[in-house]
Amino acid sequence: MFNGKNILITGGTGSFGKKYTEILLKKYKPNKIIIFSRDELKQYEMAQVFNEPCMRYMIGDVRDLDRLKKAMYGVHFVIHAAALKHVPIAEYNPMECIKTNINGAQNVIDAALESGVQKIIALSTDKAANPINLYGATKLASDKLFIAANNIRGARRTQFSVVRYGNVVGSRGSVVPLFKKLIAQGAKELPITELEMTRFWITLEQGVEFVLKNFERMQGGEIFIPKIPSMKMVDLAHALAPNLPIKVIGIRPGEKMHEIMVPKDDSHLSLEFDDHYVIQPTILFTQKNDFTCNALGEIGKPVAQGFEYSSETNTDWLDAKGLMEMIDS
Repeated sequence: MFNGKNILITGGTGSFGKKYTEILLKKYKPNKIIIFSRDELKQYEMAQVFNEPCMRYMIGDVRDLDRLKKAMYGVHFVIHAAALKHVPIAEYNPMECIKTNINGAQNVIDAALESGVQKIIALSTDKAANPINLYGATKLASDKLFIAANNIRGARRTQFSVVRYGNVVGSRGSVVPLFKKLIAQGAKELPITELEMTRFWITLEQGVEFVLKNFERMQGGEIFIPKIPSMKMVDLAHALAPNLPIKVIGIRPGEKMHEIMVPKDDSHLSLEFDDHYVIQPTILFTQKNDFTCNALGEIGKPVAQGFEYSSETNTDWLDAKGLMEMIDS
């Protein structure tokens, strides 16, 4: 569906944007891939790797609606990956996080509606479910904006959906590169926030493939959640450095012990498919969608009342071998 199309990625110089670009170029023949971000150095560096004729690089910030409108002219598909994501930094700089993650999300929506974009997927996070930190709260607000946008599009064809997943192995800012760096530097111990802390884990390629597939599945209004494994952070440290001791340093500002992707309070809206869950919109749309059968004909079934998809109670767990296979991939 991406052959001959124009695709824009906000925050496109990040880990996800680069992997998404790589896979798009490998599997499809897009007319244009537009990388929209505010860091000219990262754009310059990315352009040295991805310099195919279809590539376009635009300096801009999602806080700037006019620039977004120019960037989206003639665009068919948008992946909204731009965000301020560092949990403690967001706690110390709340308004900056709000400007990018909430105001920026609304700007993306407004620009897409005005430009006649066909489909948009916004990237979310497990921290948006039952949020306790500002980053998660802003992403929950962003999710709500994108879902509600389906109800204000009028006669326009634009569809908006959200993809929510957990920690990405090897992404910029991830604990895995940090631990590997400390090990390479000869660290005598690895820092762990809490011994019982758990997280969901996914590879960059899995995340990209999930988003690509959901462009085909989406009808507009869904939150897509992949079925992925959990792992204790202490087990992750032991897998990377079996002989190094652990130092417990305590939970950082805004951190949770465990993450949730489908809250209990959303169980009445949630559907289970073979390899993913869908949270249906809480609001009624002017157009009627049957989310139990997606655009690919896949059938989902309602989950049990009170169901919760949590990294603590997940039935799929990573062991050391599985983690190393994810890292190697």
